[in-house]
Amino acid sequence: MRMLHTMLRVGDLERSLSFYTDVLGMQLLRRKDYPSGRFTLAFVGYGPESDNTVLELTHNWDTDQYALGEGYGHIALGVEDIYGTCRMIADRGGRVVREPGPMKHGSTVIAFVEDPDGYKVELIQLSSRSDAA
Repeated sequence: MRMLHTMLRVGDLERSLSFYTDVLGMQLLRRKDYPSGRFTLAFVGYGPESDNTVLELTHNWDTDQYALGEGYGHIALGVEDIYGTCRMIADRGGRVVREPGPMKHGSTVIAFVEDPDGYKVELIQLSSRSDAA
């Protein structure tokens, strides 16, 4: 078995696609409308689904906003240069909500950004990550 995707419900698909592709640098891998169900699925990621876990963005046509709830945590992305990545995200209009720095009670360097729907995306400096983190 292997992880295939994580699904997020989004209120404005075009806005979310812009964030994940233009700001975070993912590729739109596939997209399909389901008119009878009034929803669209779009899959984004950093490589083909055959080799990578991807993100499924689900847009229900009649819903423009969701409550995030208390159970959701975040998506995590490993990066080589967290400081440069945060500058690039901010330059592209993304919102950095926790600047890069060591995590509480540890030494792994992390930052958080927020997508247009309020979902958190954690950035982890790969060179600072311990095997236990």
